[in-house]
Amino acid sequence: MFRVYIGLALTLAIGPLHAAPPTSAEILAASKPTDWRPLDAANSLLMQLPSGPVLIELAPTFAPRHVANIKTLARENYYDGLAVLRSQDNYVAQWGDPDAEDASKRKPMKSGVRSLPAEFSRPIAGLKITPLKDGDVYAPAVGHVGGFPVASSRKTGQAWLTHCYAMVGAGRDLAADSGSGAELYVVTGHAPRHLDLNVTLVGRVLQGIDRLSSLPRGTGSLGFYELAEERLPIASVRVVADLPTTQRPALEVLRTDTATWAAYVEARRSRKDEWFLEPTGHIELCNVPIPVRIAKP
Repeated sequence: MFRVYIGLALTLAIGPLHAAPPTSAEILAASKPTDWRPLDAANSLLMQLPSGPVLIELAPTFAPRHVANIKTLARENYYDGLAVLRSQDNYVAQWGDPDAEDASKRKPMKSGVRSLPAEFSRPIAGLKITPLKDGDVYAPAVGHVGGFPVASSRKTGQAWLTHCYAMVGAGRDLAADSGSGAELYVVTGHAPRHLDLNVTLVGRVLQGIDRLSSLPRGTGSLGFYELAEERLPIASVRVVADLPTTQRPALEVLRTDTATWAAYVEARRSRKDEWFLEPTGHIELCNVPIPVRIAKP
């Protein structure tokens, strides 16, 4: 009995001898201001849909020429009045010019933007990749760079963005160099990683993905809308840095090169929350959501 009282006294004085490890939410709550970075306003787009805004952060580190095209098109208001043309179940939503195939009706590009060589990958040299130790089915190695999911191969010396949920890509035809950024799509279903190294990825949706993932599915081939009235009109697309300061989304993105990020990934890899009966002990690249929060004043 004496030993029991001693044990209880110690517990009350210093807490449980084996305290539960922090959850991912607790890790984020305890993060430092330096664990977060501000939204890259110069390389972000704000797309206005009837249901509200969609914020896209672009990735010039991986697709500089496509990003430049997209920003040019946004600045000439090219996307204004276009539409979401396709919503394929468990796959993608796609937007662009409904009349792109008709030379007499298609919307002109004032800047003369043209199709570009593919930017499917880039050299690993110069990249600081935070590796994910669990491995990957599609690539020799995976990890994160600047808040984007990345795969890489030391054998080829290349790294590339991956088709995780909410990633944005530039549509193309059969030829690798047939995409310009005039037509874009976003992953709205299970990660279609078979598209990696086949399409140029240009960024990811930071806010508003629900406005695209919840759209009615198109009944045409590949989820295209068969009737014009089914398409979702795009009111406008603007580069965030071009907006008045008061209209810019005030967001921060968790940095993926910090000790807080490492702890966050580990908490999601080995679930020690009270609800979990099996902690798993593994995690895949596309199951590591990158936190975004409202910037603290």
